[in-house]
Amino acid sequence: MNITQSVGKMKEFFGECIRVLKVTKKPTKEEYKVIVKVAGLGMIIIGLIGFVIVMIKSLVFG
Repeated sequence: MNITQSVGKMKEFFGECIRVLKVTKKPTKEEYKVIVKVAGLGMIIIGLIGFVIVMIKSLVFG
């Protein structure tokens, strides 16, 4: 791969990044609240699953 191809790929990548940034928008207050609730619930569920696995492991293997 030569320099010209590398520069072309970088230009293409940055062009795609700019396109994505133009399409995105700032979430409304309500959307933000929903995102925070869903992310928090996901963290709690994953934490509980990990806790249950550790408790089962400690009960089975002592």
